Amino acid sequence: MEGYNYIGGRWCPSRSGRWFDKRNPADTRDLIGRFPLSSAEDIAEAVEAAQQAYARWRLVPAPRRGEIVRRIGDLLVQRKEELARAMTREMGKPLVEARGDVQEAIDTAYYAAAEGRRLFGYNTPSELPNKVNLSFRMPVGVCGIITAWNFPIAVPSWKIFPALVCGNTVVWKPSEDAPHCANLLAEVVAEAGVPEGVLNVVHGDAEAGEALVRHPAVRLIAFTGSTVVGRHIASICGQLNKKCSLEMGGKNPLIVLPDAPFELALEGVLWGAFGTTGQRCTATSRLILHRDIAETFVEQLCQRTSALRVGNGLDEHVQVGPIINERQLQRIESYVRSGLEEGARLLVGGHRLTDGEYAHGFFFAPTIFADVTPRMRIFREEIFGPVLSVTVVDSLDEAIAVANQSDYGLSSSIYTRDITAAFQAIRDLEAGITYVNAPTIGAEAHMPFGGIKGTGNGHREGGWTVFDIFTEWKTVYIDYSGRLQRAQIDTETS
Repeated sequence: MEGYNYIGGRWCPSRSGRWFDKRNPADTRDLIGRFPLSSAEDIAEAVEAAQQAYARWRLVPAPRRGEIVRRIGDLLVQRKEELARAMTREMGKPLVEARGDVQEAIDTAYYAAAEGRRLFGYNTPSELPNKVNLSFRMPVGVCGIITAWNFPIAVPSWKIFPALVCGNTVVWKPSEDAPHCANLLAEVVAEAGVPEGVLNVVHGDAEAGEALVRHPAVRLIAFTGSTVVGRHIASICGQLNKKCSLEMGGKNPLIVLPDAPFELALEGVLWGAFGTTGQRCTATSRLILHRDIAETFVEQLCQRTSALRVGNGLDEHVQVGPIINERQLQRIESYVRSGLEEGARLLVGGHRLTDGEYAHGFFFAPTIFADVTPRMRIFREEIFGPVLSVTVVDSLDEAIAVANQSDYGLSSSIYTRDITAAFQAIRDLEAGITYVNAPTIGAEAHMPFGGIKGTGNGHREGGWTVFDIFTEWKTVYIDYSGRLQRAQIDTETS
């Protein structure tokens, strides 16, 4: 199968004439398709199409734009199983998770659609007589969207659907590890009635992404990916004075106290650490255990981890799928070596799986390290794989202090029955998200999503807050006094 760019309502190859192959990470003999390796010329063509479409789309009433996005949600419902299977084949996550990915996009579509009737502004009394003060949300213009591969339908929906409801047009550069899902989503958007040029999809690598970020007609960049790339994008947007929303890495802690619901905490750690093969920015990568329960908890956790079924996610019995590609597999192996060299104790896993059904895929055994200290790389750096580090502490205060020893601040979790401890953690954990008696994964579409420190740059996707990203405020003063009134001067009091 040959995939194409989607520009101005038509499917077209890259002007570069170059292509890249996308293969199934669970079985590299399975070719998903060939996709364009696009250039700056393709980006320029897509931006031009988006500019032309913006002139018309911004004038469509917001409730009407919302109705079209609602139809996207309806079509996603109809095609949910098809999209989930395509997703699992393309990026590997088990089918049950892929279905959840599509459902998240459905939820986002319906939520964003409703906000088309709720793009509220503010009014407030003027300090002068016979004068009205108003404010309105206005669209930004052409938005550049750059997304990762691990949630190839859900995460783009967080950005694209609100952007469209707000009246913007979009040029989307999806990850080269999930191009087919991007094209399927573009098909759905077109079928729902989104006009030509309002959504454009340009495939490629960093060359295309760089061109999108630097294009002078692109007013905003919304990015999900690594902190290194995000910082580079932020520097360019700073130079060019563009709006920029960044969702980057995480190194998320989960604390278990002695009074925690033990079985629930075990289930939460397993799901948080090894769901999506640990390839989530919100994955539980640091387990912080109180000493009183550490030995028993680790013993049972290792037993459960060793029993996890690893394999092709199209098998309904599989719990842990493949790593996305060879490069990432090698990166995980390098972190395992680093952990051993720095003195961590390997309890489970720590190696790639290559025999039998694993021979043609990128599989890695779910891995647990004990005796991990904050100075170690496996404690500090995002691995983005099924590797969990365990650190033992003696108190809640120490647990929170250890959890906060991170350059990231996305998600966090605490398991406890003590309401006082829970609220202290909520107050003191340095993270954009805190879960109580739930793992570090499980965001809902109608709530703000994002983090602090190295995780983000202050914006929040999801919920009502995402509309602050994709709109600009316009303040309006209407003076019907019939005379010149000078603010701050004519209101001066003696």
